[in-house]
Amino acid sequence: MNPKVLIVEDDTNLVELLTYNFEKEGYATVQTEDGEEALVLAQEENPDIVILDWMIANLSGIEVCRRLRRSPDTQNVPIIMLTARTEEADRIRGLETGADDYITKPFSPRELIARVNAVLRRLRPAIAGASLSYDDIEMDLGAHRVTRGGESISLGPTEFRLLRHFLEHPGRVFSREQLLDAVWGRDVYVEQRTVDVHIRRLRKAINTGGRSDIIRTVRSAGYALDAGGQGPA
Repeated sequence: MNPKVLIVEDDTNLVELLTYNFEKEGYATVQTEDGEEALVLAQEENPDIVILDWMIANLSGIEVCRRLRRSPDTQNVPIIMLTARTEEADRIRGLETGADDYITKPFSPRELIARVNAVLRRLRPAIAGASLSYDDIEMDLGAHRVTRGGESISLGPTEFRLLRHFLEHPGRVFSREQLLDAVWGRDVYVEQRTVDVHIRRLRKAINTGGRSDIIRTVRSAGYALDAGGQGPA
């Protein structure tokens, strides 16, 4: 899965420039020029990082940043503010509100992407690295191999993608619809109960040998990778 960037910017030409450069570097992109819609997309699209302008419609970038940090679902999503506001006081305000970096316009797209990569390496190493881990589960992305407690686990392609998504967002609860979008894709029609089938297969594969179930079922909400939680409910 390619890392996903949410671009919140009201300059159409700049959005096109950013989209082109990010997609050329292998990122998936989602765009909006509206602050309120940005909050909705941050929930629905599960971006790995947000590029956020200050002066946008309906809700300022600084308020969007504040609300993203207040929400349990988005409080850990990296945010880079990209703005024409160059005053030191604005930069300090942006960083104190919760931005992980602050870049002023005009800027170099190459530098922005380098900053994004640096933030992801620091804050989301699972995305930037070649392996993922949680509790006693290890996933080698290059070798397409999964182990638990050092023992190899055989997974089908869908279960592998499902586990990868959980490993990239440990502890976060995902609804069936969100998992369908993230693992199967928005352009593929699959019934929501299909998620339950693959969750059962994934559990069976990773819980062999009497190991604890680290996939938590949240009633009426969905599933989460949580070593301290309950399994099926």
